[in-house]
Amino acid sequence: MGGQEKGLTYADAGVDINAGNRFVDLIKPLVRSTRRKGADSEIGGFGGVFDLKAAGFADPVLVAANDGVGTKLKIAIEAGIQNTVGIDLVAMCVNDLVVQGAEPLFFLDYLATGKLDPESATAIVEGIAEGCRQAGCALIGGETAEMPGMYSAGDYDLAGFAVGAAERGQLLPTDDMADGDIILGLASSGLHSNGFSLVRRIVAESGLTLSSDSPFAPGKTLGEALLEPTHIYVKPLLEAMRSTHGIKALAHITGGGFTDNIPRVLNAGYAAKIDLGSLDVSPVFSWLAKTGNIEPAEMLRTFNCGTGMVAVVAEGQAAQVAAVLQALGETVTPIGRVRPSRSDRIVYLGELDL
Repeated sequence: MGGQEKGLTYADAGVDINAGNRFVDLIKPLVRSTRRKGADSEIGGFGGVFDLKAAGFADPVLVAANDGVGTKLKIAIEAGIQNTVGIDLVAMCVNDLVVQGAEPLFFLDYLATGKLDPESATAIVEGIAEGCRQAGCALIGGETAEMPGMYSAGDYDLAGFAVGAAERGQLLPTDDMADGDIILGLASSGLHSNGFSLVRRIVAESGLTLSSDSPFAPGKTLGEALLEPTHIYVKPLLEAMRSTHGIKALAHITGGGFTDNIPRVLNAGYAAKIDLGSLDVSPVFSWLAKTGNIEPAEMLRTFNCGTGMVAVVAEGQAAQVAAVLQALGETVTPIGRVRPSRSDRIVYLGELDL
């Protein structure tokens, strides 16, 4: 055997186990920063552990959600900004949990790349940990996959998995919607994490680069402005639900925009009548609509247009719910009402101010 050439190793094939171990060591303090009641274990085991009893639940129903960041990652990669997309990853999952009345408990992430760069990957996890802290959930585990040949140099993909809980009988939507219920809109932080394939097409046709000055966000580059993280609504909504008991339904305005997402949470026989003139359309959406010559109907089915979450509230409790949310930093605007309908599920009144 002494005369044979040195055998191939996993590193020769492009997978560096040492880099993976270094990455785990780098992110341990970040993971530790997300601990909460029910989750206090270190990462490194074969599975994450969560204690529902320690979290204070008596008779819980578990709710699970998973999502990714989509082609917003291409913007992050090309702009060289990695520390915010982790917030997006968490937001897209936990916002989907809270709309069902559930408190997010724990989160797991999946990072896949062609070649692991521990420092860049740590920046991504910094964002994930920040998102978990904002949502009050623990990062209890994850997986990093180094797959040479699957991804081009510098490319990576993310997936997130979140589990939440609600006491039995407290899930949303409720079944008591009524004619005249108020629809409240909660402001978004920008594009959130939807529609980026169209966004990238518009940017390419605009003649701008990601390093150009943003035409809609002074003081930022276009890349920085487009990467504004998805807003996490969890803590204010949980407080509003628990202190007022006035929220009948919530809709997270993601892919499908207003048109597809609001009808998903309405009781049968009802429609949402949305006053388009009441929507505060963020500058990024006006720029996209004008630069890409996008019709209002397409905008409403692709983007959140400045409203990232919608709440259905009894008319008599709308002011109370809005006050709780506003006290916790949310911008809240009445944008419509629930009305009986035999056919339409969403009706737009007026015009979208683009």
